[in-house]
Amino acid sequence: MPTGKVRFYDEEKGFGFITAEDGQDVFLHATALPAGAAAPTQGTRVEFGVADGRKGLQALAVRVLDAPVSMAKRNRMKADDMAIVIEDVVKLLDGIGGDLRHGNYPKGAQAKKVAAILRKVADDLDA
Repeated sequence: MPTGKVRFYDEEKGFGFITAEDGQDVFLHATALPAGAAAPTQGTRVEFGVADGRKGLQALAVRVLDAPVSMAKRNRMKADDMAIVIEDVVKLLDGIGGDLRHGNYPKGAQAKKVAAILRKVADDLDA
């Protein structure tokens, strides 16, 4: 079976193209992907069958070999450093929790900063 990398895939439209190892472009339709599989991203290595369609080569029975490492995962901080950040966030939230117990929400600017910090930490953990 030939292998290649996903050149692009539009999940909304349900199709994309694979660049085979021999350099040929192969049409990739959503129906060729494994049932329940996530949409492939650019650079995902795949193995596939090929059929000659009306408009050229078309991939059949695609099997994901390995997905590329995301930029977010590649750029996130080391686990030891992240542990320190998490400890600081816990201290920050403990302070806010005390204020909330006394009936006081954080003020606008502080609330925005805390929300931004939580989003960033969540993104780093989810990468």
